[in-house]
Amino acid sequence: MAAPAALLVMGVSGSGKDGASGQRVVLACSALKKAYRDILLRGKGDAPPKCDEPGKEGKLAEVTLLVVYLSGSFEVISGRLRKRKGHFMPPELLQSQFDTLEPPSAPENFIQVSVDRGLSEIIAVIMEALQ
Repeated sequence: MAAPAALLVMGVSGSGKDGASGQRVVLACSALKKAYRDILLRGKGDAPPKCDEPGKEGKLAEVTLLVVYLSGSFEVISGRLRKRKGHFMPPELLQSQFDTLEPPSAPENFIQVSVDRGLSEIIAVIMEALQ
């Protein structure tokens, strides 16, 4: 796989998105619906983002986006969410996120990583996918 220009780390609240960072552009957000991920990739109204580089104005920018789907059971993620202090997301709303969730599927460019793994293993899986 060619190295993507951007990573979208997505999952329900409590799945561990806040640990995402690095040299490339990293978007860490819920992006629970495919339509939301499409907007992040192509822009609103399915119009691809325009390139603003000198000499390339008006041409479509080519963005390679890899979606990293942090998946886990309701029980595991609920337990993590309940341990958070001062987070905006009340644990009582987690079920609604699971109900809304549309996991990535083909033809989306994605990998699925279980949050049952340790952080170092999750990072290793993501780094391997980027090679």
